Order: sequence, then structure tokens, then C-alpha cells
Amino acid sequence: MIYMDYNATTPCDKRVLEAMLPYFGDEFGNPSSLYQSARTAKKAVEKARADIAVLLGCAPEEIFFTSGGTEADNWAIKGAAFQLKDKGRHIITSRIEHHAVLNTCKSLEKVGYEVTYLPVDKYGVVDIEELKNSVRKDTVLITIMYANNEIGTIQPVKEIAETVKEKGVYFHTDAVQAAGKIPLSVKELGADMLSLSGHKFYGPKGVGALYIKKGVKIAPFMYGGEQEKGKRAGTENVPGIAGIGKAAEIAAKEMVEEEVRIKKLRDRLEAGIKDRIPEIVVNGHPEQRLYNTLNLCIKHIEGEGILLHLDFEGICASSGSACTSGSLEPSHVLLAIGLPHEIAHGSLRLSLGKHNTEQDVDRVLEVLPGIASKLREISPFWNKGK
Repeated sequence: MIYMDYNATTPCDKRVLEAMLPYFGDEFGNPSSLYQSARTAKKAVEKARADIAVLLGCAPEEIFFTSGGTEADNWAIKGAAFQLKDKGRHIITSRIEHHAVLNTCKSLEKVGYEVTYLPVDKYGVVDIEELKNSVRKDTVLITIMYANNEIGTIQPVKEIAETVKEKGVYFHTDAVQAAGKIPLSVKELGADMLSLSGHKFYGPKGVGALYIKKGVKIAPFMYGGEQEKGKRAGTENVPGIAGIGKAAEIAAKEMVEEEVRIKKLRDRLEAGIKDRIPEIVVNGHPEQRLYNTLNLCIKHIEGEGILLHLDFEGICASSGSACTSGSLEPSHVLLAIGLPHEIAHGSLRLSLGKHNTEQDVDRVLEVLPGIASKLREISPFWNKGK
């Protein structure tokens, strides 16, 4: 199998699995208890908190564990909205956010909040001036993702944070696709809150974290016990937390070197496809883009057909976000950057990771042109007018 869907999920690093195993067995204690085995579990949780803090360049007490990126996004947005409801009920986001953000904002609209959905340019970048002009007296939160999960475009997050600071509004960034892949410093970025998810950087599924800047007050998302300083109730997922902590520790040491290697593979793949297949559109910013992500549209064919043929060849890819793979609608991200429906339907996302090789790239370049040609032969759009 050739796996090129690392933006959907990543395989758990063997070192991460080893770090998790004790807490499924002998070290099963509840971190909230007071006896020795419980203290061992508590120590594992706090070590993971410190490791993530190193990855993000913040203090350990600013890290709060969640069940994943979706919960972290929901908590940041709803927590800020409910905490600041007396100040205002206006939120700003972009049209290309992950559905964990978009659907959370839509849920708030149903209970009296107003949301401004900023457009993006053809590369998927938010206009800073338009963002500034959208801020109102009753604006309480701006949530803009760090890097898009489909096209890889990296937003000018630092500039956005500076704008927010001038306006006195909270700023949250969904960094699920960026954390663990590229160096991040929340202090340099100026973010008030930042979401991440373990399974995007070789950690386990079902665990994530929310960075909350010291002094930022948001309402709890889950109520119950006093875990996570009373902000996020529920007995801690100790194996998962140990895993995400180990993944963060590994990423902090290895991600710069991996970036150089994987970018070379991605660029070689992109150049090869452009050379072998006519009439394609590469999506996302040409430079300010995640080094592992290649999103393209092959005109006049359906993305689903491409994926099925690639799967038959043992190649795993995607036509967009894994969270919307059951939808027949074209990607909301591709529509937002101005692609017409008929082109957006032919999207293919190839996202690379640490286990990909030059041989993997060669194999994709060997089979993809034939797949495109075969599907175009039976496409009424390709044959139209011929």
C-alpha cells in the first residue's frame, strides 16, 4: 500500500505506541486519585502537557487536553462566545474553515449570534483589510485556521493576531494541520487560543489539546469534576495523553528535517503530474502552503472515480477533507477560491508524510496519467465538441 493521505490521519509512531502501552496495563491509575499508581498516571499527564508546551512555545499550564481537534475548536469558539455574551455576539471566521469551526459557528447563529464568513482570494488567503473592516464593537472572537486541510494554504496568522490585538478581540486559530508539521510559537503568533490534534502528527486518535493563553477566560465546554483545572471535566485519557505528548516530543526534534525531505517529494510529484497530464489546476498558494500537501483538479473527470482507480492500484488518497468524504457536493474550500462546480468535482488531494519514498512518487506518476486518460475517455465533458 502507498499511503498519501496524511492530512486525513497519520500512522501512530512506534515510539508513541511504546509510550502509551504501560497506561493500558499495569499503570492504569486515575490521575485524580492520591495513591502511588495514580501519581504515576498524573506524572505522565503532566509530562505530556510539558512536551506540548515545548512544541508550541508556551507554559505547560496553558495546555488543556481534549478528545481531539473538533472538541478543541468547539470549546474555543463556544467557550469564548458564552463567556463574552454580555460584551457582544458577533464572531468572524472564513469560508474555508474546517467543518468543526463552520458548523460550530452555525450552531451559535441558531441561538442569537451573528457570524461573518470572510471570503478568500484564489489561493485561499484571507484579506487583512477586509478582516479589519469586519470587526464591530460587538465582535468577541475571530477564528481563522492556520493552514487549510485541503489545499494547504497558510494564513497570515501573525498579521491577523496583530489586528485582533488592536481591536481587543479574542483570536483562535485551528492549527490541527500545522502543529507538529511546522514550527509554531504561540507567543510569536500572538494567538489567544490554538487547537491541535494528536493523530495529525503520528500520535493516537481521540486526543487533542487547546492552548489557552494565560489571562484569557472562556466558559467550560464540559461540566463534571475538577479535571484540567476545572475547565474540562472527565477522567483523563491517560494512554492517549501520554501518546500525544510523545508525538509532540518527537515532532519538536524531527519536523524540520522531515520538512526538507517531504517537500522535495511533494515538488517532484507536482512537477511530474503537470508534465504528464494536460488540463490540470493546482490549488492553494504556490509558496505559502504546507510542504506535504498537493491539491489539484483534473478537468473533466470526477474525483471519486480517480480515488477508486487509485485504490485499485493500492494508492490511498483523498478528494478533500476526510470529514466530508461521504458528501456528493464539491469541496466548499474549492468553491470558495472560485472554482466552478464542474472543475471542483475533479479534485485530488495527495498529502505526504514520513513514510513516503521516491518510489512511492514514481508509482503514482506511473499510474495516475493512465487513470486520468481512461476516465476522460468516458467523460461527456472531455469528449464534448470533439
